Amino acid sequence: MSNTGNGAGQGTGERPRVLTGDRPTGRLHLGHLAGSLRSRVALQDSHEVFVLVADVQGLTDHFERPEVLRRNIPEVMLDYLGAGLDPARVTFVQQSGVPELTELTVYLLNLVTVSKLRQNPTVKTEIAQKGFGEAVPAGFFIYPAAQVADITAFGAQVVPVGEDQLPMLELTREVVRRFNGLYGPAADGTDVLVEPQALLSASPRLPGLDGHAKMGKSLGNAAYLSDPPDELRRKVMGMFTDPAHLRAADPGQVEGNPVFAYLDAFDPDAARVQALKDHYCAGGLGDVKVKRHLLDVLDAELTPIRERRATYAQDPQAVMDLLRGGTQRGREIAAQTLAQVRAALF
Repeated sequence: MSNTGNGAGQGTGERPRVLTGDRPTGRLHLGHLAGSLRSRVALQDSHEVFVLVADVQGLTDHFERPEVLRRNIPEVMLDYLGAGLDPARVTFVQQSGVPELTELTVYLLNLVTVSKLRQNPTVKTEIAQKGFGEAVPAGFFIYPAAQVADITAFGAQVVPVGEDQLPMLELTREVVRRFNGLYGPAADGTDVLVEPQALLSASPRLPGLDGHAKMGKSLGNAAYLSDPPDELRRKVMGMFTDPAHLRAADPGQVEGNPVFAYLDAFDPDAARVQALKDHYCAGGLGDVKVKRHLLDVLDAELTPIRERRATYAQDPQAVMDLLRGGTQRGREIAAQTLAQVRAALF
């Protein structure tokens, strides 16, 4: 059986279709830039990129505070555009504007077991972090299945993921294979749903400014793309380092030191970073000097992002029009996929 999928699931010409996105629960930070935004900017040259503003998924743990999502959707759009995503080459889609995703989720839930959802390591970790316990909302519990619907509705052939997200994508692949095996092929002889491939991020997850294993909006340990220079300086100079490195003359520890993790992620001169690490480990290099260098590196990275963001922010209506137009295009594609699914089922 063909694995190329139906017409709704094809990229444009020779360009494979990519789906990626974020929950609009806050402004985007350096972790997003290192982990996904830079790769999305690179992919837009060779792929048909769809970026999902996942406000429905955001509602699963913000159901009592929907205003957080409403407030942050324009902010996230500005972050995307500031980071260099080109609206002429990227389709931005607001999840809540594509009701076909909800119907598709209902159908695909029949192919996902409760035990499979319980075993998902990302879901288990997030349930623990959010303190849900047995009171986890059902909408949150099933969001991996909703992600399957997101990916398949748009016919994504490639999904950029970090290693911690691989179980999510593998669930999608399992559901696609099972659906196509049970209900395919489509009328044109191709598979009903497209089986996506993973594109693993080359960048490890950035730690928080406080040394916490994860940078997070809710953890208060993030530096944002939109932080003004003075705010960025305050955050960088206050970063956690090696607590045993009390004097510049003392040998320091690089492992677990977030300042060096950020230099690895953002300093384009790897040889210079290695020289700083060697000097720090040998002793004679103070934390303040390393932080000042990191600040210079981050300013060079963020200045053009801030400038583009400020330009787009001058016309917020135009920014939201981009999202509305992309959402309409996304809905048309999702409707085609849903029609194929319904034809296979009923």
